[in-house]
Amino acid sequence: MTADADGAILRKAVLRMEDRLPELADRLAAEILSGEDGRDRPEAVIGDMWEVCHTGLGHGFEAILEPGGGRADLDWARRLGERRARQGEPLEHVLRGYRLAGRVFWEAVVEAVGRHDPEHIPALVRQATRTWDTIDQQSDAAADAYHRTEFALARRSEERVHAIVDALLDGQGADGGLLGTATTVLGLPVNGRYAVAMVRADGGFTGDVDPRPRETGGMRFLWRMRADAQVALVALGAAGLDDLVGALAPCTRGHAGVSPVAESLADLGTARWLAELALRTCHGPGPQIARLDRRLPDALVLSQPRLAGRLGEVALGGLENVDPAYREVLLGTLDTWLDCGGSAARAAERLFCHRNTVLNRLRKIEQLTRRRLARPADLVELVLALSAVRLHGAGTDAAPGAGPSGPSGPSVFTAPPGTHRAGPPARGGGRPLR
Repeated sequence: MTADADGAILRKAVLRMEDRLPELADRLAAEILSGEDGRDRPEAVIGDMWEVCHTGLGHGFEAILEPGGGRADLDWARRLGERRARQGEPLEHVLRGYRLAGRVFWEAVVEAVGRHDPEHIPALVRQATRTWDTIDQQSDAAADAYHRTEFALARRSEERVHAIVDALLDGQGADGGLLGTATTVLGLPVNGRYAVAMVRADGGFTGDVDPRPRETGGMRFLWRMRADAQVALVALGAAGLDDLVGALAPCTRGHAGVSPVAESLADLGTARWLAELALRTCHGPGPQIARLDRRLPDALVLSQPRLAGRLGEVALGGLENVDPAYREVLLGTLDTWLDCGGSAARAAERLFCHRNTVLNRLRKIEQLTRRRLARPADLVELVLALSAVRLHGAGTDAAPGAGPSGPSGPSVFTAPPGTHRAGPPARGGGRPLR
C-alpha cells in the first residue's frame, strides 16, 4: 500500500474517533494526574487539565484530518509550554503529558481500526513512526516555549529581588507595603536576626555574588553589586557575627565591614550604613574584616569628619612645627604603642628599636601636645585625634595650616573636602541594632 493509502486509513480511524474526543480527554487527564506526578501539582494545572487534554487532542485530530491546513497543533504546544511555565508546572510533567497523549491517541486508533477494518492493522505499523514524530515535534515546541518563558520570568523575578533588596538597604523599611512584599518575594520574615556585610569592590572578592537567597553555614546571603562595594543582606538564623566573618574570610582578599545584628528588615538601612562605617575603618595592608562594634572609636571619628578634623588640630596641633618625617615617626610610634596595649617593650620589638627610644618618643609627644598619656582624658583625645589623621587621610608631609594656599589653606588635621557622609537612613521604628 502507498503512503497516501496508509494516511487515508489513519484519517478514517480519526473520523470515527471524533465523537469519542471528550472520553479520550477524560482518559488522558486521569492518566496524567495519576501516580507521583499527579501529587502536589499547582491548583491551576489541575483545574485546567481536562480543557488542555481536550484542546490538545482536538488539534492533533485536525493535523491528521487536514494535513495541508497548517500546524495549529504546534501553535497550541507553544502556548501550552508558556502557560505551564507561568503556572509553575515542571517541564518533565509537561513532556510526560505529551507521551501519555501519544499513547492514549494511538491506542484509540488501533481500537478503531481493529473494530471496523482489522485487515488494515498492518498498515498502522507504518503510520506509527509518523505519529510519534508528530508527538516529538509538539513536545519540542512546548519545551522551547517553556524555556523561553521560564527565562523571562526568572529575569523579571531577579530584577524584582534586586529592587526590593536595594530598597531595604537604602532604609525604606518604614514602608509596610515594602516589608510585606519583601517577606513574600525574598522568603524572609520581617522580624529575625539580620546583618549587612560590605566588601570593597577592589578587594578581590572571590565569592558567589548571587542575588537569589543562598545558604552558607546556616546563613542566607542576598548579594548586591554597587559601584564601589559588594553588599550582602544576611539572614543569620542561629549564627553569630563571628560565623559571618568566618564565612566571608575565605572569599575576601581585601577589606570588608560587618554591621551589628539587626532584628528587623526595617533596620537594614541603618545596618548598611554601619557596615559601610566599619569598612571605612579598615586601612593599611589587608585583608581586614571589621566588625562595627569592635571599631566604634574609629567609626565615631569617621561619622563626624569636620569635628574629627578639629579634634586633630587641637590635640595634635603641637606637632605642626616638627619636621614632617619626624612627625610621622612620632605618630607611628604612638600608633604602634597603642596597638601593643601600651607596652613600650612590645612596641620596640615591632619598630626594631630600643625600648628607651619608644619611651623618649612618647615623652616628646607629651611635651609637644601638652597632654599626658597616663591621664585618661588626654589619652582618649590623642587616640581619637590619631584616628582622625589616619582615617581621614590627612597628610603628614606638610606642616599644619600650610596647605597649597599657604597658611590659610586646609590643615593636615582637617578632614578633606567631600568626606562628609550622610548619617544613617531614616529607620522605620525598628528595634536598636545590637
